[in-house]
Amino acid sequence: MWNIPNLLTSFRILLIPVFLGIYYLPGQDAHFWAAFIFALAAITDGLDGYIARRFNQFTQFGAFLDPVADKVMVAASLVVVVENYATWWISLPALAIVSRELVVSALREWMAQIGHQSKVKVSNLGKVKTTAQMVAIGGLIWEANTFVVVVATVLLYVAFVLTLWSMWKYLRAAWSDLSQVD
Repeated sequence: MWNIPNLLTSFRILLIPVFLGIYYLPGQDAHFWAAFIFALAAITDGLDGYIARRFNQFTQFGAFLDPVADKVMVAASLVVVVENYATWWISLPALAIVSRELVVSALREWMAQIGHQSKVKVSNLGKVKTTAQMVAIGGLIWEANTFVVVVATVLLYVAFVLTLWSMWKYLRAAWSDLSQVD
C-alpha cells in the first residue's frame, strides 16, 4: 500500500495545511512561498500518476486517495484566490471549477455503481484542463506582477471553458444511463 505514488499523494495532502498556513503569513514573500508549495503539490500530482503507470504501482488506496487529494488542494487554493481577489470575474470560474469537480466525482461514483465507469474515465481533455487550472491558480496565488496576474486570469478562463466542456462530455457519455426510466 505504501508505494511511491501513494506516498507522494499523502505528501500532497499534508501540503494543504502548510500551503494555507504560509499563504496567510504576514510579509511580502508569503504568496510566493504559498505558490511554491502549490506548484510542488501540482508536480507531485503528475509525478505520482507517472510513477504508478510506469512501474505498475496501482493500488485501490491510491485510486481513492489521488483524486481526493487533487480536489481538496484545488478547492483550498481556489477559496484563498476568491477571498483575495473578491471579484466576480475570479469567483465565477472558481465556482464552476469546484462545481464541475463535485458533479463529475458524483457521476463517476454513480457510473461505477452501475458498472459503467469506463464511460466516464479520465480523458486527455481533463488533463489539459488540469494543467491550465494549476498554472492559473499558481499565478493568481503568487501575484508577482500585473503580467503574471493577467496571464493567470486568462488561463483561469481557459480552464473554465475546458471545465464546462469536459463536464458536458462526461454528462453526454453517461446520458443514456442517466436518462433511463426505471
